[in-house]
Amino acid sequence: MAVVWEGNAGMSEVRTAKDALEIEGPQAHELEQFRTELTAYAYRMLGSGFESEDAVQEAMIRGWRGLDRFEGRSALRSWMYRITTNVCLDMLKSRERRALPMDLGPSQKTAEVVIGEPLGEATWIQPIPDGRILTGTADPAEAAVQRETVQLAFIALLQNLPPRQRVVLILREVLQWRAAEVAELLDTSVASVNSALQRARATLATDGTTPEEALAKATAGTTDGEAADLLQRYLQVFENYDMEGLVALLHEDATMSMPPLNLWLSGPQEIIAWMTGPGYECRGSRLVVTSANGMPAFAQYRVAPDGGWKPWSLQVLQVVDGRITDMTFFLDTPALFPYFGLPDRLG
Repeated sequence: MAVVWEGNAGMSEVRTAKDALEIEGPQAHELEQFRTELTAYAYRMLGSGFESEDAVQEAMIRGWRGLDRFEGRSALRSWMYRITTNVCLDMLKSRERRALPMDLGPSQKTAEVVIGEPLGEATWIQPIPDGRILTGTADPAEAAVQRETVQLAFIALLQNLPPRQRVVLILREVLQWRAAEVAELLDTSVASVNSALQRARATLATDGTTPEEALAKATAGTTDGEAADLLQRYLQVFENYDMEGLVALLHEDATMSMPPLNLWLSGPQEIIAWMTGPGYECRGSRLVVTSANGMPAFAQYRVAPDGGWKPWSLQVLQVVDGRITDMTFFLDTPALFPYFGLPDRLG
């Protein structure tokens, strides 16, 4: 793609050596057992992998420092959720919600696109590696819920809610906490929790999508085998820059966006017009399989002038009913590729 995006290599390093040292010791494992699920919870709250890991690390430090004073040993998990909630609520004070490009304005026509300045990192929902948020449960139903509730569209939906309503919806409807448990965590009444849940659902309904509809859309109709076959075909047609083959994989309402650029395209015709127009320099790219947000993903490396291939985007795909419905190309590779453990160059 013709636009040049150098990214923000100075983004959060997530955990400092000092912080890591502070939670070492014989009791540290009591807290570490909750890190992955707490990171998933914080990610649903904050919409950023970097910020969610910062939040959980801060919660771990607070928990470790107060562990000798903690008496309710059987409720250690709830106590850590309480601390993590407070950290997230503090982080969300006076902050604009994160979003995806389609949340900020209408789609554009490729021929009319004027590429403006990239918007700041804090504007966007950011991806997160599966290994940071999925616990590897053996229960297929639980594993499905974990994946479904960290997908990009669902995370973007949650960001429409005020922070405390977000807490209530996540704990009640995603994590299946009882109203009394949520009330205890928030130091409020069961009636207040139920009222917040009703308001949260009403807010999402006015936006046109309920939580159930968002999850159903995220998982509709594609088996694991069909998805694997589709993704293998996608890798082949993208590396061959076979636009006719790509169209065959796209849903008629497929979308494409490229954070931090504030633009998005709708429909195979506009997507192909972009790929063969402003995005022509993606021809010859190589893809490396990865995963993000419980969704299929690829690291895209574009041809480098001095030989080999250099990082260009982290592609996260939404697949519904055997077709690709959304392609999100995250361009901040200086921050994202190290975070995902991806090589900084292909030879």
